[in-house]
Amino acid sequence: MDPQQRVQQHIQHNIATLRETQGSQSDVLCAAANRLATALVHGGKILICGNGGSAALAQYLSALFINRFDRERPGLPALALSADAVCLSTIATDQQYKTGYAQQIRALAQPADILLVMAAGKSSANLREAITAAYDRDIAVILLSSEESSNLAEMLHADDIEIRVPARVSYRSQEVHLVLIHCLCDLIDIEIFGEEL
Repeated sequence: MDPQQRVQQHIQHNIATLRETQGSQSDVLCAAANRLATALVHGGKILICGNGGSAALAQYLSALFINRFDRERPGLPALALSADAVCLSTIATDQQYKTGYAQQIRALAQPADILLVMAAGKSSANLREAITAAYDRDIAVILLSSEESSNLAEMLHADDIEIRVPARVSYRSQEVHLVLIHCLCDLIDIEIFGEEL
């Protein structure tokens, strides 16, 4: 296969995954946006975590909430738990790496908050610990997952939300996760601030 064919194949696989996600997850995505907007309106904040590329997306999403997505509006409170390298390394040194997010959640979470877990690849102990910590602090969980991270969904309570991308390759899931977090931002802005005129 020549390089141009390879590029076309990547793009076609991405389009196919987006179409399948659109067909199966649109309602769930709208429900998640509503839950996040409601938490923000009631004084909550969004705590976001993930590993690797998902940690980078968590930081990007936090920036979109705090600054802006597509229009000028007041900042919305969000915190990417992967952003504080000193905090994570201190927890990892004193305890274990798997508690890095959980320790922050137990220290920072308030009842109106929501934990948004981004898991494009295989689930790991630190994300499971984060979900457990969210339940210890009595906060809801929204899971942005993939076929590879589906075992995290088994931990969720009945009123939590999972948005699952139908992909088994983590980079493909992350590509779609990027589109989905843009959708979330747009829906939340509309729900809180109304349609732009």
